[in-house]
Amino acid sequence: MTPALDEDRPTATRPTAGDPPRWSRYVACGDSFTEGLWDAPDGPDGPLRGWADQLASHLSRRRTAAGLPALEYANLAVRGRLLRPILTEQVPAALAYEPDLMSIVGGGNDILRPAVDVDRVAADLERTVAHVRARGVDVLLSTGFDARESPLVRSTRSRAGVFSAHVWSIARRQGAYVLDPWGMRSLLDGRMWADDRIHMTTDGHTRVAQGALVALGLTPDRADWDDPLAPLPPVPRLVQARADARWLREHAYPWATRRLRRRSSGDVRVPKRPALAPVE
Repeated sequence: MTPALDEDRPTATRPTAGDPPRWSRYVACGDSFTEGLWDAPDGPDGPLRGWADQLASHLSRRRTAAGLPALEYANLAVRGRLLRPILTEQVPAALAYEPDLMSIVGGGNDILRPAVDVDRVAADLERTVAHVRARGVDVLLSTGFDARESPLVRSTRSRAGVFSAHVWSIARRQGAYVLDPWGMRSLLDGRMWADDRIHMTTDGHTRVAQGALVALGLTPDRADWDDPLAPLPPVPRLVQARADARWLREHAYPWATRRLRRRSSGDVRVPKRPALAPVE
């Protein structure tokens, strides 16, 4: 999943698939995707997990199995964040921990806005990636999601596609790794997505975590991480219409209301794992 790298740019060293992960400090930066909505394996009132937490667990387990110390991990992601606050607030805080691996994943909330300048967003991202790479830190980026199967979200598909193309180019120029949800066939299935149709279920996050292992040059734990699910029978039109109406009432309307009020679901939230700590 990682493109070829320019010879005159710093390169991310590709590990051998069977080797234990060399990274000892990993900090995740981002929005609700990296925070882990709605991966709550202990129930809706339990703590959120998410693909980045799962990735950290995989890396830590492989390190300890090889006799290395457990991975130290922090997750600074907060739901609702646009890319610029991720770059200007979370990334500097992450660098203070002197990580050797950082995931910088954002832009989805920007892409939801019709007036977004995707080229500017990508330029901001590349400046930050170049700065982080110059510090000797490996960077994991992510493409957007392909929303072609979502009749209510696919209006953003062209913007997400342009942003994803930028991500691949940034990674090639700056020597970064790329997680590629856009190319994951399994994520086209509606069962990978929560009721709000924007965030993933536990199974969706689990598959993305496996994709992140592949992006980092490591062998995934699941052979079926990218396989589509067996198709379900067609949903009756009336049932689908009722589901769409419920989605508009419970998710789309509150989101639009927050937009009009210039509010975010993460305005009063803080990172769930703000300090480096060993992953048990």
